[in-house]
Amino acid sequence: MKYGVILWGFLALPSMRYYLELNLTTHMLVQIPLLVTSGWLVGRKLTSSYFEKINRNGIPGLLVGLFTLLFWMIPRWLDASLTNPFWEAVKFITIPGLVGVPLGASWFLLKPIARGFVWANGISMLLILGWLYLEAPMRVCNNYLVNQQEYFAYNTFGIAIAIAVYWVSVAFYGDWKNAGKR
Repeated sequence: MKYGVILWGFLALPSMRYYLELNLTTHMLVQIPLLVTSGWLVGRKLTSSYFEKINRNGIPGLLVGLFTLLFWMIPRWLDASLTNPFWEAVKFITIPGLVGVPLGASWFLLKPIARGFVWANGISMLLILGWLYLEAPMRVCNNYLVNQQEYFAYNTFGIAIAIAVYWVSVAFYGDWKNAGKR
């Protein structure tokens, strides 16, 4: 839990915010996932009878996290977080608090098929997001140049393909770490 708070504090430093928000790729593929991770680390340790009661099977927490993440994928709000300090603060509160914490608290409550569903949708979401940024006839985010959008698109394609190859190889070949042990 403390590592999540430390990570969040590190990401909130002005110099780190500036560096990570300098281009679209580091903003969306480094800063936002690290903010989710900081909340995830806190959410993994979140145990209370009330929270477990309302988060039965992990589905409510998963839905809260995914809908909040979808909100922050809209380029309008990403731009707002760069130009308006209020939206920057909202981003630093909602991404860890409404994405990371619910996902961290819910992930291991989910059945394996639900986790697979989340991974499959995450891969397709990355591919569609990359395609949107690559094929857009104009700048999608006003604070970033078109070449940064293209670079971001190719990076999302690469990440989606890497995740897909990993999960397909695990599905067909099993766990590589324990492959030679019997």
